[in-house]
Amino acid sequence: MLSSKGSLAVFLSRLAQFAAPDALLEQYPTDSEIAATILWDAHMRGEIAGRRVADLGCGTGILGIGALALGAAHVAFVEIDARVLPALAQNLARLRDELGDGTGEHEIVHGDVSRYTGHADLVVQNPPFGTRDAGADTRFLASAMRAAPLVYSLHKSATLAHLTRVVHTNGGRVLAATRFRFPLKPTMSEHRKRIARIDVVCLRIARAADGTSQASPPARPPAHAPRSRSPR
Repeated sequence: MLSSKGSLAVFLSRLAQFAAPDALLEQYPTDSEIAATILWDAHMRGEIAGRRVADLGCGTGILGIGALALGAAHVAFVEIDARVLPALAQNLARLRDELGDGTGEHEIVHGDVSRYTGHADLVVQNPPFGTRDAGADTRFLASAMRAAPLVYSLHKSATLAHLTRVVHTNGGRVLAATRFRFPLKPTMSEHRKRIARIDVVCLRIARAADGTSQASPPARPPAHAPRSRSPR
């Protein structure tokens, strides 16, 4: 298990990214420093170690793999694009190579997050911002809140007021909104700048009425977690 935010950021920076990102799916790689900051904050709150985590729209797995590196008992990686699964598998292999076999269990779920029926203690996600597929961000948020009582979710800062209403409609409460300048690297043909920075916000959301992350005990991972499956 990694023991500092700095070592986590360095490890995450070495993971494979999208080979051919899909513009419609808004496959922008999550910055390793931002990912490490979000995960380390959750870790220091006692929300990752020994817990069951889901990474919705996981892409190449940076958030879920970071959770495993911080002691998560089980991580579900949910992704609709089969083309990125080899890179996810490569990154999971790197995790095992660098941290050994003591990391938690995982499963890979190939399918749409809106059909995901699994349950976790925590969801961490960097969903589409909804600029290419209108409403994608709110669908991811609703799916995350069904899956776990506690959610960390990255969104465009400009949508904060709207997403706060979505959270309330789904029976939740925004506990914190942490702002970042998200580096958008030129990974698609229409990108002209070497690096563009956009204003994003990470929402920490509790589904429980009392607004705490301790509303229920940690879910127990299965004794023999499957390595991959498709949602029914």
